[in-house]
Amino acid sequence: MIYAIVFDFDGVLADSEPLHLRAYQEVVEGMGSALPREEYYARYLGYDDVGVFRTLSDDRGWGLTDTRISELIAEKTRALAEIVAETDVLYPGAAECLARLACIWPLGIASGALKHEIKTILERRSLVGYFRFIVAAGDTPASKPSPDPYALASRLHGAHPAACVAIEDSRWGIESAKAAGLWCIGITHTYPVQELMRADTIVSSLDELTPELIRSLR
Repeated sequence: MIYAIVFDFDGVLADSEPLHLRAYQEVVEGMGSALPREEYYARYLGYDDVGVFRTLSDDRGWGLTDTRISELIAEKTRALAEIVAETDVLYPGAAECLARLACIWPLGIASGALKHEIKTILERRSLVGYFRFIVAAGDTPASKPSPDPYALASRLHGAHPAACVAIEDSRWGIESAKAAGLWCIGITHTYPVQELMRADTIVSSLDELTPELIRSLR
């Protein structure tokens, strides 16, 4: 029996991955380098901010210190805030999906984004109240694809992982959810079906996330 639902945020409820990319690109260009869209989606999308800059540093041989990474994250956060302030980033049907499912199950979020970024987007549409908790960057020892974010989400729901359903858009997120023991629904907002095959079922839009689909996962 399904007890609770945990949403990823970027790429599931919010079409914010392109905005994160623009913010990263602004910072990386200021360092005299570039971050092509194809490289970001293939290599870096599954990480939180720390993971992105650490991996960039390794890939490009920058040798960034933890202090410098913190400075770059602050620059990226400022850039993203300016972009988000001008953009409504929720996917069509997001508000309706939350209202539909929250009538039956408690909802949570497990994301690699910063908590205040998530709240800012949700509060603009008065949606933050739908969620019991938000697990965000820095809340767990390791980020996705580690199982830590979804393991914590299950504990916060007070439920066994096998009684929880994750909604994910990337193979990193699916790997995290499945390793933690959750059911997982993949949504093709960011990647095609063939990239999401480890999910228990796959949908193409939030409109397809119905109580009937959730209950079928048992």
